[in-house]
Amino acid sequence: MYFGRNMKDLPASRTLAVAVLVTLHVLKTDSSKVNVPRLRLSYKDLLATNRSSIFIGHGGFLNLSSMFLDEYHDRLFIGGKDVLYSLRLDPNNIDSKEIYWPPLPGDKEDCVLKGKDPLSECANYVRMLHPYNRTHLLSCSTGAFQPMCAFIYVGHRGEHVFRMDPASVENGRGRCPHDPSKPFASTFIGGELYTGLTADFLGRDSVIFRSMGSRSTMRTETDQRLLHDPKFVAAHLIPDNDDRDNDKVYFFFTEKAMEADGKSGAIYSRVGRVCANDAGGQRVLVNKWSTFIKARLVCSVPGPHGIDTHFDELEDVFLLRTKDEKNPEVYAIFSTISNVFQGFAVCVYRMADIREAFNGPFAHQEGPDYQWGAFEGRVPYPRPGVCPSKITNQPGRQFGSTKDYPDGVLQFARSHPLMSQPVYPALRQPVLVKTNVEYRLRHIVVDRVEAEDGQYDVMFIGTDAGSVLKGIVLRSGNSLHTEEVTLEELQVFKVPTPITSMKISVKRQMLYVGSQVGVAQVRLHRCETYGKACAECCLARDPYCAWDGVSCTRYQPHNKRRFRRQDIRNGNPVHQCLDQNLSVEDLDSAEEKVVYGTENNSTFLECVPKSPQATVTWFVERDDRRDEVKTDERMIRMEQGLLFRKVFRHDEGVYVCQSQEHGFAQTLLRISLEVLRGETLVELFNKEGGAGEEWAGYRPLPCHTQRATPHSRSWFKDIMQLIGPSNLPRVEEYCERVWCSDKQRRKHKAMLNKYKLAQESGRKARNKGSGERHRIPRSVRDT
Repeated sequence: MYFGRNMKDLPASRTLAVAVLVTLHVLKTDSSKVNVPRLRLSYKDLLATNRSSIFIGHGGFLNLSSMFLDEYHDRLFIGGKDVLYSLRLDPNNIDSKEIYWPPLPGDKEDCVLKGKDPLSECANYVRMLHPYNRTHLLSCSTGAFQPMCAFIYVGHRGEHVFRMDPASVENGRGRCPHDPSKPFASTFIGGELYTGLTADFLGRDSVIFRSMGSRSTMRTETDQRLLHDPKFVAAHLIPDNDDRDNDKVYFFFTEKAMEADGKSGAIYSRVGRVCANDAGGQRVLVNKWSTFIKARLVCSVPGPHGIDTHFDELEDVFLLRTKDEKNPEVYAIFSTISNVFQGFAVCVYRMADIREAFNGPFAHQEGPDYQWGAFEGRVPYPRPGVCPSKITNQPGRQFGSTKDYPDGVLQFARSHPLMSQPVYPALRQPVLVKTNVEYRLRHIVVDRVEAEDGQYDVMFIGTDAGSVLKGIVLRSGNSLHTEEVTLEELQVFKVPTPITSMKISVKRQMLYVGSQVGVAQVRLHRCETYGKACAECCLARDPYCAWDGVSCTRYQPHNKRRFRRQDIRNGNPVHQCLDQNLSVEDLDSAEEKVVYGTENNSTFLECVPKSPQATVTWFVERDDRRDEVKTDERMIRMEQGLLFRKVFRHDEGVYVCQSQEHGFAQTLLRISLEVLRGETLVELFNKEGGAGEEWAGYRPLPCHTQRATPHSRSWFKDIMQLIGPSNLPRVEEYCERVWCSDKQRRKHKAMLNKYKLAQESGRKARNKGSGERHRIPRSVRDT
């Protein structure tokens, strides 16, 4: 957590007080935005509705380390441990092809001799997949700490070819990290590969590389002012204008901050850039970047007294491409590095703000004991960080390459890589904040969707619990206030496992979610899941879905159907569905059931709304009157229903469970509660089981030969539901009598006889005074 420059001047007690104040403020801010998913879908739910399918590799465990979605070839390429896969995107054709790619002979043994783990490190993890041309992929891997690259032939469009020429394998140092766990970012542009990585065996040489292509290799200098223990997250080419000479490659990363006013170990997130046509200097910075500059990315929650709470650890970046390729929107997930609480935020940045920071003053420090500030001296021309292009060329001052830049420009660029002005998110605040949640936000992809009342950016956020959160952010006009709406929580994998990568196909309306155990293909939407009524479709507030007069279906912006209803901003079905089938109650489909309770015992009436965002109100109907249930210490309202700690005869009646959401109420369930007297229960047992005398003294009995009838099963469920602890022995015997099979009865009887024989043998041994304890066999004791 970062408290501003004046925090170091405060006494320790005052600093702690401010820290607590800020933390409480963040929690209060987040509590006002508490947003549980409106719909939770389990792994089974996704499979049952045909919304998801899983690929786990041919070995049963994928160890995924890279993923590339190729919509030109309609294929998904996956890199794992010693293996590559090619999958067709067509859900009706699950054909997959595999390439086995182990380390080169001898490399695994060398890796083990150097002290690396033979199972988790000394293998060939495929870390990079990029399209090289129309028929080949460029793939790079760790090679058991001996990085290597190769070209993969994937064929022409429409073919499903997948093979690697062993002769194409070459050294991958500078293109792929040695360590499979080290952070890494890359992009491939115009035959040249740009990478941000640690390029040595020990993981200490952090650099930005350019390799391949016809030009010489470029890299950053070994200087902590440029890169100080960075964690690279993403790399993208973003053009500045129509002049291709101004194209720049942007790197997003986290590093130790040099300018943090003496705070050792402070972590800041950065955006850095280099010119794609950078050729280094002629005498200074030879084969080194001469245009590298960086700025801080700020993602913070405004707090009291001007003190912000910062989210400084960058987790993931997604570029939302727009019609203007020069101005994508940058979505980024951040986490806190505070020991006080765990928090996550999503901030959105505009390219105009990023460029403004790079065009602003440079950060400067006069000496080791001086504070950082803006450089106020003369900045040389051409300005450090700009590309040689038509803009820099003036009459009499032509710069065809960075090699033509004066040495003074290169010296200034070397000593001033940092900008003084940070980059703030749109509206100067996050669009989403989550604190003290049970999961960590790991990855994000975004789809811009046209709805009836405007455009919405639908965010899909992957967590370390194997779930995907689908949500939108609403903003009221020019107001700074935003409302986060979590539409769905999808449990993509059966066993909770961290999501390691995500790709989105807008063309196919599919999400591809990767983890160590496998890759899931998930539909972005399944509108019929929300329900069969207009109100349920409207309450969902999903930009993908609308009520078409008959059902909840995919919204089509150019469809002119008369009955299309959708209200994302307010989710108000009263206004949208007045002339439609408003609710479940109107459709006469509210469930009715009967529950039996016994006097002076606990009773539970279960009712859980489909939407966790809905609130539940209970009513009781007696003698043509309907009153709201008044709870007290005896009668408690819980999330799952209504609990009677002790039920009385006068509690009998019809209990109505009604949900309310966005001002819309509907009846979910009608429960008739019938309270049985204690003597009535005994009569029921005697009548059902015919065991009058046996109830007098409870003892475990073997299963009765009588088979359970549908009638007896229903009685058992009703009585078991709300029976009190005083009658538990009776219920156990009733269970044995009604539910046990003949086979179980015989097995029970045989084991009981063994146990009795063992006891008798032990008793005889003790009577003989042998002094030796007779041990009962474990198999018998456990029975």
